[in-house]
Amino acid sequence: MNDPGIRIRTRRLDGQRRLVGDVCRLSRRVPVFPVDRVMDLAAVERLRGAVAPRIGWASLFIKAYGLVARDRPSLRSWYVPWRILVPWRPPSWATSPVSVASLAMSRPRADDGRGAAAADLELDPLALWWARIRAPESRTLPDIQAEIVRHATAPVGEVFRRQLELAMVPGPLRRLILRWNAHAATPKRALRVGTFSVSALAGDGCANRGHPTFLTTSLTWTPLDADGRMTVTLLADHRLLDGVPVARALSALEETLRGPIAAELAGLAGGAGPDR
Repeated sequence: MNDPGIRIRTRRLDGQRRLVGDVCRLSRRVPVFPVDRVMDLAAVERLRGAVAPRIGWASLFIKAYGLVARDRPSLRSWYVPWRILVPWRPPSWATSPVSVASLAMSRPRADDGRGAAAADLELDPLALWWARIRAPESRTLPDIQAEIVRHATAPVGEVFRRQLELAMVPGPLRRLILRWNAHAATPKRALRVGTFSVSALAGDGCANRGHPTFLTTSLTWTPLDADGRMTVTLLADHRLLDGVPVARALSALEETLRGPIAAELAGLAGGAGPDR
């Protein structure tokens, strides 16, 4: 017998949550595997603390990974299942000349498009947004940090206009657009979805090692421990990458953070060389 004192309320998911669900659905088709590396970044953290305005870890990792990918085309590539348009052609792969980072960030959600505020729908007031940062390997750390801050503070309708538009598209068409953007061998593909993604919860003292992604690689890291070490994880698409090249990419990433990135931080901090 139903308890008359319990009332269940149902609400329709807003466009932002439906879009995240579509991304998860697409990610399930990608056979990703994680590779971890414990990195000693104590010297980088000391230099980072001496720079004002502060440079976030996301900026450091995005530029460092862009530098690593510059010499490794597979990290700028993606799987192309030609069956979407040409069923008789075998799968292929495409490569972007530059890296484009897709940075996941949490910001207050926008209006759901029907005039209802998030509070009225009893939803979490935060939503997931993806900022695209083009060619980080060719940009300065302050420039990358400023771009991240702009995406974190400017009106969502200004910096995430395309995402808002996509969230309002009817479901079947929205999923078709996502599939096309994920697999198309066109120059705009990298600009629309990125060549690698970055998703981390270290700022909240947590790790999200198994987050969904449909890009070839995705980067995340744990909080820095008392000894200046953190575990960095690279998720990789097994259709294009195997364990050894991913492990070597992580090794190169640590060398880049402790080398060129530390040197740039030292210059921003006043010229003190990295203590390695």
